[in-house]
Amino acid sequence: MLRRSNVALLASIVLTFAGFTKAFATPSTLIWAPSTDVKPLGVLHLDADNYTPVKSRDHNDNKLLVLQDYGLMAGLLTDNPEKNPLGKLWSPLGKLLAETGFDYKKGLGSTLDKWPVYFHFKLGVPEGAYFKNMPAFAVGCYDMGYKHNYTNYNVWYLRGAKTINIGKLNLGRFSAGYFNGNAKLLRNKDSERDNAGVMLAWERVISEISDRLWICVDYQGTQSSYGALNYGFSWKFTNNVSAILGYDVYNSPNSKNTVTFQLDVDF
Repeated sequence: MLRRSNVALLASIVLTFAGFTKAFATPSTLIWAPSTDVKPLGVLHLDADNYTPVKSRDHNDNKLLVLQDYGLMAGLLTDNPEKNPLGKLWSPLGKLLAETGFDYKKGLGSTLDKWPVYFHFKLGVPEGAYFKNMPAFAVGCYDMGYKHNYTNYNVWYLRGAKTINIGKLNLGRFSAGYFNGNAKLLRNKDSERDNAGVMLAWERVISEISDRLWICVDYQGTQSSYGALNYGFSWKFTNNVSAILGYDVYNSPNSKNTVTFQLDVDF
């Protein structure tokens, strides 16, 4: 019964969001950039995102498109040696998780839409994995397109995250990292190389209101197409269905701000 209901839900989502998706490939993310979270073995994740410009035309008076993305991702590892595909060989690194997936994107323009598939992967460990108060860490790469110097953005990143508590007061989770992408594609407003920068974020579940409510402020550096300040919230409808609503302020003065809507389903 549960599996049938999940299949029915998935089918309805695909049909409903047949016109939606996103500008960047999506490993487990915050609002914009990858997080330190990693899907475990046995979890299949579907996301449908769109980025709607708040203005209809850019600085050159060109009509702006809604950037769209459909993503499918799977967890590859578990910390249970008996269920781990690598068995006891994985025991020394038993808390290490991995995920991989691909995204189908459109709305990037007639040229880039010819090569719509992008891949991503991530390795990570949760907070406290190997010792008390240890931060979470993740390393990975996303937006690995297959058209050389057109869609192979190949954004590598390393990120750490830590939840901070003072007594019973939860201040939220703070994270920081660094990324580096294809220098031929990541350029600033003057078409100069701008392919590496910081990743910063603060996030918190607002349990005082509801354990289903999550808020976040997410920043990624550079004036390339990846550089933006993003803030918004998520609401968890069920244990495996949630949605994010956010606002994206791009670092490049040539880019128009967008509104993010993202639907996430685990099954």
